[in-house]
Amino acid sequence: MNKTGKYQLGHAFLLGMSLWFYGYFNPAYLLIIISSVCVNYTIFRLMDRRQNVALLNASIENPELDIVPNTRVGRLNSCKPIMVLGVAINLGIIFYFKYMDFFIENVNAIAKTDWPLMHIVLPLGISFFTFQQISFIVDAYRGEVPKYDFLTYACYVTFFPQLIAGPIVTHDELIPQLRDVKKKTINWDNMAKGFYMFALGLGKKVLLADVFGVAVSWGFNDVSGLKATNAIMVLLAYCFQLYFDFSGYCDMAIGLGQMLNIDLPVNFNSPYKALTITDFWNRWHMTLSRFFTRYVYIPLGGNRKGNIRTYVNLFIVFLLSGFWHGAAWTFVLWSVLNGIFVIITRMFRKTFEEMHPALGWLITQGFFNLTLVFFRANTIGDAIEFIKQILYVDFTNIDVNILHAFQTPMLKFFLDGTAVTNSLPFIYVGMYYFLALFIVLGCKNSHEKMVSFTVNAKSLIWTAVLLAASILSFSGISTFLYFNF
Repeated sequence: MNKTGKYQLGHAFLLGMSLWFYGYFNPAYLLIIISSVCVNYTIFRLMDRRQNVALLNASIENPELDIVPNTRVGRLNSCKPIMVLGVAINLGIIFYFKYMDFFIENVNAIAKTDWPLMHIVLPLGISFFTFQQISFIVDAYRGEVPKYDFLTYACYVTFFPQLIAGPIVTHDELIPQLRDVKKKTINWDNMAKGFYMFALGLGKKVLLADVFGVAVSWGFNDVSGLKATNAIMVLLAYCFQLYFDFSGYCDMAIGLGQMLNIDLPVNFNSPYKALTITDFWNRWHMTLSRFFTRYVYIPLGGNRKGNIRTYVNLFIVFLLSGFWHGAAWTFVLWSVLNGIFVIITRMFRKTFEEMHPALGWLITQGFFNLTLVFFRANTIGDAIEFIKQILYVDFTNIDVNILHAFQTPMLKFFLDGTAVTNSLPFIYVGMYYFLALFIVLGCKNSHEKMVSFTVNAKSLIWTAVLLAASILSFSGISTFLYFNF
């Protein structure tokens, strides 16, 4: 279609395939995302029409002037009710699907009522595509969005590589690329680079994140009997699972984008190399941080109204981030703890800047990893019990269930006819942790690899090996953790 110059048909095909991708596991999701796209585009057009009317009225009132004074203020005032309505609708959709049961549970607990839970199934990626549209609506209100046709807008919202788990892309990042005629031909260098990035991401997910995830699920299902040794191993396993799960999806999204000649923004930049908690959050889920900075932190005043107001604004951002990640008080407590530490770091910035890098790294990563207990635990009580298991310093032998968690097809091949008490499983598990740590701290991250990528025999072999190993090691249905957020 693109070869014949029928670009609208190309966009229609992309939209159709993106919707098929989204609705594959549950077709009912299609009604939600299609309705969301239609409603938000209608709001955009209403604001555009209202802005044009305001501009026309201003020009009639000032016919003698080439430049109409204060037209921007007039346009903003005329569109503000529509913008507020649009944002409210989007937040209402998220509230209903993501927080309604959480709200009912807390009302029942506080008011001693007995309202039945609705057990609403959370649609995949609803926070991502809803926040993306909120950013679009606000930018349109500010007059920063040109006129887009419905098909282009729908492709922007539903672009399948980043639809389900981000990154949260702004209109000026993606739509110009979708319209760029030069990007509508096959670029074999980009295709090779895209396959390489996709293979890296798939390898992180299947060969690392999913393997650590088995041990994590076992450990957090019964925290009371872990003891210090196993609790530490489970916590480290979760740190690696979350890291490789999220960075793996980011790599796959960027890789798929590259295959289509689309550059998606970097969303994950080696956060476990950060020396301060502030730097950490500048590297983790970067597009979400950008969203909260642009549309919450800066409108609240940012750092322009004194230190106290800055600290309050930072706290609000982290509090909202906690609710964004999930409808549970564990997420809120996790975000509050991180927000407080960011504020402390800002208050004593000079102390942290003068700190030895190794000590800064230990404090930052140790704090974040420990707070991940609240992020993963089923309840706050479970999280506290888990931390107690570590603080009791009651070291015991590694539980055999952790060893079983790492019995990938490769390990089972080596263990054929070997007792599980043999030293081989311990060595293999230790190698897994060491490999994960080495990749996190000692290797270039995926973005750096992509920048220096060249098509040669080595890169092609690595791509083929990673794809083959991931496919052979895949043992069942696997979902990305951030699908739930």
